[in-house]
Amino acid sequence: MMTKRKMFLRMITASLLRRRSRMLIALLSIAVGATILSGLVTIYFDVPRQMGAQFRSYGANMILLPDGETPFTKEKLEEALRMIPESQIVGAAPYRYVRLDMPSRQQSFTGAGTDFSQIQKTSPYFSVEGSYPEKTREILVGKEIAETIGLKEGSVIELSYKGTSSSGDGAPKEREAGVPQKGSAEGFNKAVLSVETVLDEEGRITSIKVDASSQTPGIGSMVGEDKAFLEQFVGKTLPLHLSGSSLEGEDAENEEMSGIDAVSGATISSQAVIDAVNGASSGENAAPVENTEHFTVSGILSTGGEEESYIYMTLTDLKRLVGDDLLDVAELSVLGEADELEGIVSSIADAGIGVNPRLVKRVTRSEASVLGKLQALVFLVTAVVLLLTMISVSTTMMAVVSERRREIGLRKALGASDRSIRSEFLGEGVFLGGLGGLMGAVMGFVFAQIVSINVFGSSITFQVLLLPVTIIVSMAVAAVSCQLPIRRAVAIDPAIVLKGE
Repeated sequence: MMTKRKMFLRMITASLLRRRSRMLIALLSIAVGATILSGLVTIYFDVPRQMGAQFRSYGANMILLPDGETPFTKEKLEEALRMIPESQIVGAAPYRYVRLDMPSRQQSFTGAGTDFSQIQKTSPYFSVEGSYPEKTREILVGKEIAETIGLKEGSVIELSYKGTSSSGDGAPKEREAGVPQKGSAEGFNKAVLSVETVLDEEGRITSIKVDASSQTPGIGSMVGEDKAFLEQFVGKTLPLHLSGSSLEGEDAENEEMSGIDAVSGATISSQAVIDAVNGASSGENAAPVENTEHFTVSGILSTGGEEESYIYMTLTDLKRLVGDDLLDVAELSVLGEADELEGIVSSIADAGIGVNPRLVKRVTRSEASVLGKLQALVFLVTAVVLLLTMISVSTTMMAVVSERRREIGLRKALGASDRSIRSEFLGEGVFLGGLGGLMGAVMGFVFAQIVSINVFGSSITFQVLLLPVTIIVSMAVAAVSCQLPIRRAVAIDPAIVLKGE
């Protein structure tokens, strides 16, 4: 004996097969809608990872600086990195900047010690003619320097360092009257400038020297040349701040004693001088150092930026020259949305490990803005496609109802209830929705894979949970689309239909 369920399914399949052409149109409409839904939702959830990877090619999005009280060491960098999920760290490049002399040319340049394996991860935009240093005493020379003194791959140059080294034991040093206080900070375009100050018995600045040669000539470099700017420091006590900045409490009352007006057009460099002065220390363990070594040029660096005026070498080579292994800054490339990165910065800052973390706002804000717009676009397109799918299915079912008016009228005349009529049409729609959703889920993954490979250059993984979600949504869309045709079917008057009107 045939059960009611089997009979119901047989009626639905028979009805669908009798009107294959119309039902095929409805099925394709649902399948296309489900394909777009599945594909775009897959892309929606994968966009942050894909775009994050793309933005990493523009450079680091987080930097770590000394907190101004203690030296920045490799141990502190490693401790800070342990606070970031390993899966989110693309690269972490440490830097130490010093002034290097070239005795044979009587010229000086900014030297940078770094880890080349990491710099290729954090700064993939670096273009090197030749190769990155792989052996001891090999260097990477900026294009600007290479053109100035005629260097090329394989050239051998002599570099010397004259200065002081520190034990870097991390112990805070008290500022002593009459003892030179030295400090450094990142200025414009992450180029480091250095300062040297002397304090009196009452902690007031009596003199200041600024080396801003790494800053933009004629703009940022003026912080080391503008007498009016430098004279502002004399007689003031620490800590200093840039005039016009947000202050509270005692600091607001001491504005006159601690405020510094920036050099016009060089706010970033001016702030860097203030940061360097605030973080300067006497370096009790400092010892005079004077070393000279020969280096081989392994490659010429082209970036179109300040990096072209630097000489890069390994931290090991730089340590032999300067006598210590301290760091000035570390550039990090970290995957994550803006809020997540802010959380990481807060965690490191609150840990009290002597590291001052900062986000590179121009990168993180641009990334968040682009991601927000892309995700909004995906949502809008998905909504429009689902709406068009509903209209297409509803139109098709309306045509089916019109074709079956006599059949529906006859069934109602023979005693069929409105509920049975409603169930049959709704069953047909839900069946089409389920089948179309299954087809769309599979085709949607193929669609998303093609988009990902062609746009982002990488593949995506199949989201298993998206399969039942797509089918359920497709069935729901089909069910909603059938509501108007069902109302028309239920409203058919058998007497009028059977009279042929």
